Amino acid sequence: MPPTHEVLNQAAPLEGNDVAADPALLEGLEREGAGWADEELHELGRLAGSARARAWGEQADRTTPELRTHDRYGHRVDEVDFHPAWHVLMDTAVSNGLHAAPWSDGRPGAHLARAAKFYVWSQVEGGHGCPVSMTYAAVPALRRSPGLAERFEPLLTARTYDFGLRPPLTKQGLIAGMSMTEKQGGSDVRANTTRAVPSSDGSYRLTGHKWFTSAPMSDVFLALAQAPEGLTCFLVPRVLEDGSRNPMHLMRLKDKLGNRSNASAEIEYDGALAWPVGEPGQGVRTIIEMVNGTRLDCVIGSSAGMRAAVLQAVHHASQRRAFGAPLLDQPLMRNVLADLALESEAATVLMTRLAGAADRAVRGDGHEAAFRRLAVAVGKFWVTKRAPAHAGEALECLGGNGYVEESGMPRLFRESPLNSIWEGSGNVAALDVLRAMAKSPEALDVFLSEVRLAEGADARLDAEVKRLQESLSDLEDAQFRARGLVRSMALCLQASLLLRHSPAPVAEAFVGSRLGEGRGDVFGALPRGVDTAAILDRARPRD
Repeated sequence: MPPTHEVLNQAAPLEGNDVAADPALLEGLEREGAGWADEELHELGRLAGSARARAWGEQADRTTPELRTHDRYGHRVDEVDFHPAWHVLMDTAVSNGLHAAPWSDGRPGAHLARAAKFYVWSQVEGGHGCPVSMTYAAVPALRRSPGLAERFEPLLTARTYDFGLRPPLTKQGLIAGMSMTEKQGGSDVRANTTRAVPSSDGSYRLTGHKWFTSAPMSDVFLALAQAPEGLTCFLVPRVLEDGSRNPMHLMRLKDKLGNRSNASAEIEYDGALAWPVGEPGQGVRTIIEMVNGTRLDCVIGSSAGMRAAVLQAVHHASQRRAFGAPLLDQPLMRNVLADLALESEAATVLMTRLAGAADRAVRGDGHEAAFRRLAVAVGKFWVTKRAPAHAGEALECLGGNGYVEESGMPRLFRESPLNSIWEGSGNVAALDVLRAMAKSPEALDVFLSEVRLAEGADARLDAEVKRLQESLSDLEDAQFRARGLVRSMALCLQASLLLRHSPAPVAEAFVGSRLGEGRGDVFGALPRGVDTAAILDRARPRD
């Protein structure tokens, strides 16, 4: 057919950029002690910005996993089939050490370098980050049982993605999942009813249901069940040593809002073999080791989503014209884009600080461990809570084009609420901050000391910190006020970090729009005098 029109004034696809060329990320990487990873980070960033990586992400999301419960003869197989793009994404993640590799790397900054890579590669596709994150977080929990760690840790940290249901110890690399949540309890894991019956050889047999089991195609799982001693953490293999399937039956896969490339299953344990991890009856204490890692990855994942959204919005606005001028030059659009860029940079700077603290805590720094305990919970609440509004506003910057699947923006939008729910919803995260302060008062002292490092840099931050301390000195009805308290803690920490480490236009605009009377409830309400050019220059895509 003859052409009916000429396509004009459409932005070209965003591809060929280096996703790692992110000033806030690179500055944080250097500042927190992993500048040595710069070259390999850029290599991954160039791949993440390529057209083929974009296609992998789209394919994995569009072709969702498929559950096969039985083979043609009626035998249970409980297999999950994935689009080949999923395996490419996973192989790239594992070979680049985004999973548990840092636990076998003695270099200072190894965990921070891994966090930066997770941030970069998550911008391609968020769903496959779930099993990658859980594999990373499984190792410190597993170390509470040295015998199990000795057998499984080398395979969990190996940089080989070896997909398929085979006996774990015969594989070249392993992926770990989590099996915690039950119908009646949700985040209240103490309400779990799955039973664990001890055997004479030290193993247990698990019987019960799990309402959400993340990444059911994983090789091993950390599961919670009620043993005679109380709630206990267990390691559960998918395949037994003789090659038979452990009776862990996949009942169905969840039909989810987002995170569609990743399988999430309802399962039934029918006398499944399991080994205790940590002390029997101390399951919550053991699993906290895993939660520390996965909650940090929630912050990283949401920060990555914000950065991906800003890149798309700025790229579109730089090429699209409206009302006689490029969108990027329209005053109100610049206000919106700069505001989105501020939120993204604040999340990224906080993420790198948290990852640096986690790296030093792993190496025995008690001060950083105390900071991490409280600050990760604060960051998990706030950054993940900001992500959906941020994604929605960035989508709107593309107008109708952003509402179309091919733009990639709907996928970012559907993914954006996940991290606020995973590992405890907003209320759980806010209440965890209160628990951490009550149980470890020194953690609050360390947190406030970090915030005060910017004391005197801006009167508005000083005033907000004073208000925060007054609120914290009176904890009557603290649970009712928890979200407001944690919000203030997060904004004070982000403002302090930006004032100390980011260019003045970024820090001043953030403080002026987020603290005191200047705080707004919509993006695009920055006050007069903001240097949008300097802010947007840091947000633009780079080769």
